Amino acid sequence: MVQRTLSSDLLGKAGHPARIEGWIHRRRQLATISFLILRDRSGLAQVVVSDEATRQQLDGLGEETVVRVDGIVSANAKAPGGVELTAPSITELSAPAATPPVELWRPTLSSGLPTLLDYAPITWRHPVQQAIWRLAAASLQGFRGALDVQDFTEVHTPKLVAGSTESGANVFTVDYFGRPAYLAQSPQFYKQMMVGVFERVYEVGPVFRAEPHDTVRHLAEYVSLDAELGFIQDHRDVLSVLRNVMAAMVESVCSTAADAVECCGAKVPDVPETIPVIHFRDALQLVGADPDEPDLAPEHERMLGQWALDTYGSDFLAVEGYPAAKRPFYTHSEPGDPRWTNSFDLLFRGLELVTGGQRLHELADYEAALEARGESTEGYESYLQTFRHGMPPHGGFAIGLERWTARLIETDNIRRATLFPRDLHRISP
Repeated sequence: MVQRTLSSDLLGKAGHPARIEGWIHRRRQLATISFLILRDRSGLAQVVVSDEATRQQLDGLGEETVVRVDGIVSANAKAPGGVELTAPSITELSAPAATPPVELWRPTLSSGLPTLLDYAPITWRHPVQQAIWRLAAASLQGFRGALDVQDFTEVHTPKLVAGSTESGANVFTVDYFGRPAYLAQSPQFYKQMMVGVFERVYEVGPVFRAEPHDTVRHLAEYVSLDAELGFIQDHRDVLSVLRNVMAAMVESVCSTAADAVECCGAKVPDVPETIPVIHFRDALQLVGADPDEPDLAPEHERMLGQWALDTYGSDFLAVEGYPAAKRPFYTHSEPGDPRWTNSFDLLFRGLELVTGGQRLHELADYEAALEARGESTEGYESYLQTFRHGMPPHGGFAIGLERWTARLIETDNIRRATLFPRDLHRISP
């Protein structure tokens, strides 16, 4: 059987026959010759059609029709990849395709965001769109690789849960065989349980937030990259692991998706050996905010991001010591001052990217924390049993994949970096 050759592998095969398969990306018909640009997962290939019967066949096949092309590889410096196929025969592998809703052959897509999202199964075929998700895929590879070499175990936890993952969270309710259940707002409780088994765990999976946000930075469903590790001193140990993970994600993007970086014009950051850190109270003072503010506003994050860039030359800044009132009940307090916590947010180019920190690990502390918030331990019984049987000091973090990718390409809307976004208004495609 004749083996398929990818477009990117044609170089070096000049003078030899080859078979390529993919989508008709573009057709150009001149007086005596036609050009077919074929697209496959590796890129574009040019096919020169001079036979009149084959030209007429091509004329009846619209862009995005799937075809097989057999021909002779010929050198041509002006063709994509420096080679092209000549003397081709074309075999249709699908019925002639309907006209796409956008012109995928153009270098860039000028369509507005609603069009991109409404026709996402088609618009993601555009090379620039593909490149965006290739950055995300490369980042996932780096995330997993960095933790694998540090002896983390990958786990997968339930997305249907009996109660809210975190007290006070807004969750989606589903009918679970006649009784209410909820879509997991985070794997937090389960990854802590797994620290009691494996010491170091990570998970890549969807999380669901029933928050009525309608902003350019929030989604109702996104991919969360979670990690949790035991036997730490405090949250700075967590931040150190996070720094290595971010560096590995960047390295993976550069080494496995360099063509995607170039295609979509991504600006890949340098990850400093030590991420600069500022305490929350000092951050408020730096941006001129009320010292009693419980959180940073988006404008504050942007100001802090610029300050980190100007002061340290860093696209990253960790803000530690968030107020206990703003953090979940399982967050460890700052030694000597319970107003603050051993937690942090990592800002990337002026936007919160990661939340992390040290967790409580003593049962008595959990019981006291829930009592202080006026909550009963009854609803947390399956979670709290973990701490009845010995848990080490531990902590972890969670990275939003789509938010990370959006900041890499410096887009104005997270939906541009999300395959099929779910938000306040959209649940299809």
